[in-house]
Amino acid sequence: MNLDGQIIFFLSALGAFNGMLLSIYFLITSKKNKFSNYYLAFLLLMLSIRVIKSVFFYFNPDLSGIFIQIGLSALILIGPFSYLYFKSINQKTEVKWMIHTLPFIIVITILGICFPYVEYWSIWSKWIVSGIYLQWLFYIVMSYKYLKPHLIKIGQKNTKISNLDFWLISIYVGVFFVWLAYTTVAYTSYIMGALSFSFILYLVSLLLIFKNNKNSTFFQENEKYRNKIIDQETIVQIERKIAIIKDKELFLNPNLTLADVANELNVSKHNLSQYLNEKVSKSFTTYVNDFRIERAKQLLQTDSNYTIDALGYDSGFNSKSTFYTAFKKTTGKTPNEFRKSKGF
Repeated sequence: MNLDGQIIFFLSALGAFNGMLLSIYFLITSKKNKFSNYYLAFLLLMLSIRVIKSVFFYFNPDLSGIFIQIGLSALILIGPFSYLYFKSINQKTEVKWMIHTLPFIIVITILGICFPYVEYWSIWSKWIVSGIYLQWLFYIVMSYKYLKPHLIKIGQKNTKISNLDFWLISIYVGVFFVWLAYTTVAYTSYIMGALSFSFILYLVSLLLIFKNNKNSTFFQENEKYRNKIIDQETIVQIERKIAIIKDKELFLNPNLTLADVANELNVSKHNLSQYLNEKVSKSFTTYVNDFRIERAKQLLQTDSNYTIDALGYDSGFNSKSTFYTAFKKTTGKTPNEFRKSKGF
C-alpha cells in the first residue's frame, strides 16, 4: 500500500472508529425514556459497520463474503433509525420504532439465509443493495418534514439558529451525503462513502467539543420541556416584566440566580427557564451575561482608567476568568483588545 493509500485507509478507519465510540457514548449518556439518543446511537453504529466493510473491502478485495454481507445488511437500518431520530426529537407522542425496524431485520435475515452473499453476490449487487438504497432514500424524504421547521429558521430574520437546529441539519445533511456517496459509487470512488463519513464524524466531534452548555445532550434541548407548555398568559407576563433585569440593573448582582429573577417577575423558575430557552434561545446565564458584557463595553469606552479586574466585578461578574471568557465569546476580543480597538 502506497502512502496515499495509507492516508486514505487511516482517515476512513478513524471515521468508522469515531462512529463506534460516539454510538457507545450516546448509549451510555442516554437518560431513561430518551429514546432519541438510542436511535442516534444505533444510526451511528449501522453507518460505522457499513464504513468498516467499505474500508476493508477496498484494501482487501478477498475479504470474507460473510463480512461483506454483514456490512451491506447494516444499510437496511440506517434509513429507519435516522427517521426515528428526527421524529422522536420533534414529536411529543411515543414513536413506534418496531414497525420501522423489525420487518426489515426479518427480511434481510431471510434474504441472507436464502441468498448468502458468497454464492449470490450478483443478486446482492444488482437487486438487494439497490432496494436498500431506495428504502434509505424513502426514509430520508420522510425525515424532511421533521427537519423543515428547523430549516425555515435559517431564512427568517431576527431568528437565532439554536444548537438543536444546527445539530439536526448537520445530521440530516450528513446522512444524505453518505447515501449520495454510496449510490454514485460508480461515478466517484468506492472509498468515497468511508471518507464522507469520516468528515461527518469530525463535524460531530466539533459540535460536541464546542457546544455552548454543559448538557451532554445539547441537541435535545427541546426535550427538556417536551410535555410542558407555557400558557400564553405567563408568556405575556414574562415579556412585560423581563426588562426589569436591565431597568433595575439586577444583572450587576454577581450572585443573581434564576430564582431571584423569577421572584421579581412573579413566575416559576421552570417557566422562566423554559421561556428563555424556547423564545430567546438562550440559557439564563447567557441572557444575564449579555447585559453584563454590554455594561463592560460601555465602561471600556467611557473610562480609560478602569482596570480589567475592576471592570469585570463592576459589570456583575463574580470572577476575572468568567468575565474574560464571556467577553471573548461575545465580542471575539479580549477586554484589552476591545479597548485598543476603540482608541483607548
